[in-house]
Amino acid sequence: MPQTSNRGLVMPQSPIRKLVPLADKAKERGIKVYHLNIGQPDLKTPKIALDALKKIDREILEYSPSDGIKSLKIKLAEYYHKFNIEVTADDIIITCGGSEAVNFAFMACLDPGDEIIVPEPAYANYTAFAIAAGATIKPILSSIEEGFALPHIEKFEEMITPRTKGILICNPNNPTGYLYNQKEMNKIRDLVKKYDLFLFSDEVYREFCYTGAPYISAFHLKGIEENVILFDSVSKRYSECGIRVGALVSKNAEVRKNVMKFCQARLSPPLIGQIIAEASMDTPEEYMLEMYNEYVERRKYLIDGLNRIPGVYSPIPMGAFYTVARLPIDDSDKFCAWLLNEFSYEGQTVMMAPASGFYTGHDVGKDEVRVAYVLEKEELAKALFVLKKALEVYPGRTL
Repeated sequence: MPQTSNRGLVMPQSPIRKLVPLADKAKERGIKVYHLNIGQPDLKTPKIALDALKKIDREILEYSPSDGIKSLKIKLAEYYHKFNIEVTADDIIITCGGSEAVNFAFMACLDPGDEIIVPEPAYANYTAFAIAAGATIKPILSSIEEGFALPHIEKFEEMITPRTKGILICNPNNPTGYLYNQKEMNKIRDLVKKYDLFLFSDEVYREFCYTGAPYISAFHLKGIEENVILFDSVSKRYSECGIRVGALVSKNAEVRKNVMKFCQARLSPPLIGQIIAEASMDTPEEYMLEMYNEYVERRKYLIDGLNRIPGVYSPIPMGAFYTVARLPIDDSDKFCAWLLNEFSYEGQTVMMAPASGFYTGHDVGKDEVRVAYVLEKEELAKALFVLKKALEVYPGRTL
């Protein structure tokens, strides 16, 4: 029997999806599962997008260009202009979701053994795509006590070696909801410029900034325009996770040239998804405002509710629709599995993502979970009550 690859063996499981089989079994037993584990918005997809889907009238569903449909890229450039991100359609490559943008950027920019510095906790798939590229994530820990603010820039500089190729940030942040300020972004810019690094910037949650603080794109930073590689997706802002349309944006022609080779190898991004995404660019402002206000209310409700549970602490997230909360438990992986395997309260339980999966180091985030506020407030209220009841009887509680 031939052996499988070491790459596959070291590839981490998704902390967001690895408990799905347990959730499915719980549902088979008749248990209601409140899904707080994944960033799948429950808000309706814009009508203009669904209408575009229904009106597709083609005799052939052909390949699209490998870098995406031109008219979609033009609309995306116009969309970015609203956020003072000045790029052209030629700077944009359409990808199969934001995840493929990350994957192709790493494959195009990193060689085996290269290193990327990443503030953690961080989106788990970054590690997976780094492993696929043969690169190494070099984590710098942020702390829940400081609201997951950017670690001191001196710590970044201490991590830089001859193999360091870039810094990766997510702003607003998944999983913490932190929003980097101008001072923090300027420090990152100075480091990128000093050591001539790539700045990989995941900005898919730009619409979701709640504190009045401005959203600062990596493309707003002067002097490093060709170092920046921006990742984007329509999944979150239009509640279109299933169409798998994202974008990689770069002013660096050599980066785009390399990325295009990978795009050509996978032939094309989804035709149907791009048609829907292009229609979504004309979504009325009323939809975006209604969605924004809904998340503002959910955020306040969830954070207030979490912090009222004995032993639980969550900082106030400034963006996205997640928070990382500390619970009075021994091990978040065990606790989240126990919730689905062994616990129910009046036929209900809660599914969350163990925060340990958002750190590359062992024994970090063991008492933390990521919670997504993607349910309406009535459902959040029930989920919070069930979580409180679970913490009262969990065998590994530390309170």
